Amino acid sequence: MIEAESVGETKKIANIELKKIAECAVQNKIIFNEEKSKVMLMGGRKRKEQKEFAIYLKNKPIPQVHKLNYVGIIFDRKLTFKEHINYIDHKCTKLIFSLSKVGKLNWGLNDKALKTIYLVGVLSPLLYGAPVWMN
Repeated sequence: MIEAESVGETKKIANIELKKIAECAVQNKIIFNEEKSKVMLMGGRKRKEQKEFAIYLKNKPIPQVHKLNYVGIIFDRKLTFKEHINYIDHKCTKLIFSLSKVGKLNWGLNDKALKTIYLVGVLSPLLYGAPVWMN
């Protein structure tokens, strides 16, 4: 993460720091996969500045994205987490619908099994990362 006053300054700092990281990686025999690397400009201010810029790793441009999945949390440019919440909502809704089909009063899974599936399949995804995206 890099914090700067302008997009141009962010670009300059990011390229300098990535060059240092790449040099350190070579010295320590660490290989980065440029194809899996991505860059995203975050911030809530509406600026008139150009928001598209090039960051390089080993002289190859890193693609700029508008959303990024990092350890199971979907980040967007303005940190609203709408995309993440919609994804979790869709995932949990499908599971709850499936649970309603297999858990009837007279047949199907018992209450204990349904509760276990609910805790693991619905509650866990809802609470995962909540300290990050909740506020």
